Amino acid sequence: MATAKHPGATVYIDPLTDFGFKRIFGTEPHKELLIAFLNSIFNGQKLITELSFSKTEYKGDTANGGGAVFDLLCTGSNGEKFIIEVQRSNQKNFKERSLFYTSRLISDLAPKGKRHLWNYELPEVYLVALLEDFELEAFSAGSVLHNVGLCSAGSGVRFYDKLGFIYIELRKFVKTEAALKTDLEKWLYVLKNLGQMKKMPVFLRKTIFQKLFHIAEYSNLTKEEKMLYDKSLKHKWDHANVLNYAREEGIRIGEKKGQKERSFAFVMNLLTNTDFEVSKIAALAQVTVTYVKQVKKKIS
Repeated sequence: MATAKHPGATVYIDPLTDFGFKRIFGTEPHKELLIAFLNSIFNGQKLITELSFSKTEYKGDTANGGGAVFDLLCTGSNGEKFIIEVQRSNQKNFKERSLFYTSRLISDLAPKGKRHLWNYELPEVYLVALLEDFELEAFSAGSVLHNVGLCSAGSGVRFYDKLGFIYIELRKFVKTEAALKTDLEKWLYVLKNLGQMKKMPVFLRKTIFQKLFHIAEYSNLTKEEKMLYDKSLKHKWDHANVLNYAREEGIRIGEKKGQKERSFAFVMNLLTNTDFEVSKIAALAQVTVTYVKQVKKKIS
């Protein structure tokens, strides 16, 4: 079983750990980092100038009514809502979960009384999901960022422009330093590599990234924060080890199944097209005589 290795002396925290992501992007004093990151994602589709952090837990209408807990929830200056999620590995019905999260938030925005005066005036709601170690089957192989909205099935024309889902498949992002062009590419490069960096690269010498690197310095954490980060990092490593083991087992089982299928086809071909003895076929296929007899029984 493959084991995630400790990177050695830590200079910067990993922003894709629970602690790291919320320290860098999820606090009021550091909100300009999240504003800059979101603006690089929306790339002119909208301009975010201000954010305020909101509660991240939305309870259901009853004790068992199906609540939702977000990684980050923010409100823009025009009332728009941003749910920001980091999803480490694939989860069953993840797309349905995205719809549930946005629906839970939208339903909670409705006033408790005098709804006839409200007239269903909804703010913009966006879910931004960073997918760390998996890809969604619905998307093309080449793209890293996917902007999903409600459109007409026939024309592709946007039907409703106040609800959006943005998925970023980080595993697909493999650009090197020399290939980085846009601000979004620089942000994604930092997200994937900050935890292994020993110093700030020259090409990131912009004020916003300088602040990010300063906030992310492990030495700037308090003793309690270091304990929380180390625990969060260990959780990520343990999760990675489980995924690696599952992948290796999948490959091993697949190879074993493939070898079995190849052996069956080879033995069947020899039984059908030659008059070789069972013992000779077993020797040629590198299987047992009993196995050859079983194949012969199946095809007869």
